[in-house]
Amino acid sequence: EDVDPQKTAFLLRKAWTLYSVTPLYRFHRARLRDYARLLSAFIAAEKQKGLAVEVGVELDIKVALSSIADLRGTELDQAALLVQLSSRSRASSRNSEDKLVWSGWFCSMFGDDLSENVPEDFTSLPLFLSHGAESYTSLVGSWFQKTFDCCFRRLAISPLNLSWMVAMWAGCKLDRADSAVELVFSMPRLSQPLDISYAIHPEDAKALWDTVQKTPGEITQEEVDVFMDCLYAHFHRHFKIHLSAAKLVKVSTAVASAHCDGIVKILQSQYLPGVLMLLTELAISQIQ
Repeated sequence: EDVDPQKTAFLLRKAWTLYSVTPLYRFHRARLRDYARLLSAFIAAEKQKGLAVEVGVELDIKVALSSIADLRGTELDQAALLVQLSSRSRASSRNSEDKLVWSGWFCSMFGDDLSENVPEDFTSLPLFLSHGAESYTSLVGSWFQKTFDCCFRRLAISPLNLSWMVAMWAGCKLDRADSAVELVFSMPRLSQPLDISYAIHPEDAKALWDTVQKTPGEITQEEVDVFMDCLYAHFHRHFKIHLSAAKLVKVSTAVASAHCDGIVKILQSQYLPGVLMLLTELAISQIQ
């Protein structure tokens, strides 16, 4: 489970958009260089409105595919697959550095539920995260879907799952927790949109969770419900507003933040496997 912080530092503190992906058919990791050339040609062709582009010719968009061996939970998991798009302007010199314009990665962290039942010709990497222009996400997704007969779907996060996330992350031990635990609620059925932000000191949130959790290392739905009910009761006592009637749309902690639209930012490398395990579970549940 130990992840090398230096190899994964680029994954932290970026807003990643989540997708679930069905297993890839006849994907071979030994052919990553070929796939990069083919994807690069596909992107160039799409940008030129369908005009064919010769594979291997130097293009404006450079594609790199690589494995991140550290990012997996068990031997059954496939190593994470990183896709990076870089651009070089036509005016720049040949020696100038390429500029990274888009990143995406496929991941399976303790995704045994899916990988155990996948036929031999299929590769299970159910979670996909993208950072960059949506147009590039669409192009990369289209190429993978056509090439490996898979399906990408945006992965939303329900209020129930957000409440689990805030309970789990608020209870994490950190050397320093600079940021407050924050919950953002959307009030329904109002003529004008209204969001309520509720911030709790990280030490207070952890102390509350420690009183709620019965068995360290294990979390139950009942404990999450009690944790949230305590926060609601405290808020009602001060502001006479029932947050339980509102929709939880975003949670932020020192570990990570998550939005109901399926956008996540991971802040601590030590909790990267734990966050990815939860997101992998959500992606698998959407596929199944």
